[in-house]
Amino acid sequence: MASITKRNNAYRVQVSLYEHGEHKRITKTFTTKKEAKLWGLEMELAKGKGQDLANRTTSFADFFENWIYLVKKFDVKETTFQNYERTLGVIRSLFQDIQLKDLNDIVVQKKIDEYAKTHARKTTHEVLLKIKTALRDAYARGYISNDFAGLVKTRGIEAPKRNKALSITQFKKLRNHVLQHSENEFNLLVLLALETGARRGELLSLRPESFYKYGIRIEHSISPTSISTSLKTENAKRNISINKEVYNLITSVPVKDNGYIFDFDGFKQSERLATLLEELDIPKTTFHGLRDTHASFLFAQDIDLVYVSKRLGHVNIQTTQNYYLELMPEKKHEQDEDALNLLRSL
Repeated sequence: MASITKRNNAYRVQVSLYEHGEHKRITKTFTTKKEAKLWGLEMELAKGKGQDLANRTTSFADFFENWIYLVKKFDVKETTFQNYERTLGVIRSLFQDIQLKDLNDIVVQKKIDEYAKTHARKTTHEVLLKIKTALRDAYARGYISNDFAGLVKTRGIEAPKRNKALSITQFKKLRNHVLQHSENEFNLLVLLALETGARRGELLSLRPESFYKYGIRIEHSISPTSISTSLKTENAKRNISINKEVYNLITSVPVKDNGYIFDFDGFKQSERLATLLEELDIPKTTFHGLRDTHASFLFAQDIDLVYVSKRLGHVNIQTTQNYYLELMPEKKHEQDEDALNLLRSL
């Protein structure tokens, strides 16, 4: 790894090279530490081509850091890049000083299995995908001698789904409660989530100009982990109609000093939702579970999938179909019974 030393008001970078059987060093001086570090990372990523790279002593963690800052940073959105930065911490903890030359599928599999013991399968899979992409890049550059990434698998037990959709009865009970207690701003946020199926970040990003008569425009998203307010995909930008009663309630909420309709409230909406559901004796779900509830309700009413897809802001109809298949099998019997009970009560 490149070494940086401060000399008076300058920063001197030194990089070790191994060329034609000889060890060499190259140095360069910069006025800022940031420039020095960037140049050092570029040299580390670019140096050493050929068979000698199979014996490199660069740690995988250092390579991953170089790779995300010099390659991925310019290939992905800011929110996605922040996921890579968080993964860097995981990799440093798991792999520590293990060098590139010592990596193989067995080593990586043991490390990812170790991580899976304390993390959900989905989280583990996302970390492994980033590791695999980095390993393939390392192989393409000659840093490792074998392309073994495809041999590593995600294992472990699937964690219970936290964002479960509510049944029709539970949906109706929750909706009636928040409507009857609309003086509570959080209840209105829950109501709008049930009414639109919008994501939490999308609802928190609403401003007065986001509303049109009996509808909302989804154009941004607020996240606790990023300063970016851009939506993940272009399809997520959409207009969602809402009924008049809900529209009148939401548009009466005082605008906050930061220009948004809803208070971010430390991004503790799921915790507050859990408390509310417990009070109402409704099974626990996450705030994203309200989005699943909205989708499940539409599916149960045989609403056209194309319409549902656009309302939810999915990338394409296939995403909606997959969503449908995931939600409906486990809910069909319960939804049928709820629907019959509601009809009997008419």
